[in-house]
Amino acid sequence: MPEDGMKVGVLALQGAFREHREVFDGLGAEAIEVRVSEDLAGCDSLVLPGGESTVIGKLLVSSGLLGPVGDRIRDGVPTFATCAGLILLAREVLDRRDGDVGLDLLDLQVRRNAYGPQRQSFEVPLAIAALGARPFPGVFIRAPAILAVGDGAEVLAHHDDQPVLVRSGSIWAATFHPELSGDLRLHQRFLQEVP
Repeated sequence: MPEDGMKVGVLALQGAFREHREVFDGLGAEAIEVRVSEDLAGCDSLVLPGGESTVIGKLLVSSGLLGPVGDRIRDGVPTFATCAGLILLAREVLDRRDGDVGLDLLDLQVRRNAYGPQRQSFEVPLAIAALGARPFPGVFIRAPAILAVGDGAEVLAHHDDQPVLVRSGSIWAATFHPELSGDLRLHQRFLQEVP
């Protein structure tokens, strides 16, 4: 369990931020919903949730959070990005639309919605060595695909020989939605890495 008083800043502009907040609250961390730059003060780590990456990107700009969030991540604050959050961090998004913004902080090449529309969502057991022998339920909803991984990133899990969970320095990024799985182990493992 994390230390008392650990604060996790969950970007709360759009998407599955409430689900992440509930998981961290359940693990004993204090989850703070981040909507303006002042909400970042005192956060020991950050979460960029799943949702719609184009919408989240526009809201990062309009809220004035794009620069402050990027600065915190560049400064090494532990960051957990899921689905759309991973897209926002990726250096290369093959199907990025004109006007889309990103933070370009994770050396990945990705494609948005690579597994099909929402009706083709699925759940599959994932082998994640850091979590032990019991498979982790990977929930894939309009998930991106990681097509290439740079030298600085370590692949922690695959699905059909494709990376679905990576770590690069203080950044963890998943193409799936661990906050919807009912399994707290991945969030707990992330918290264990927070200094």
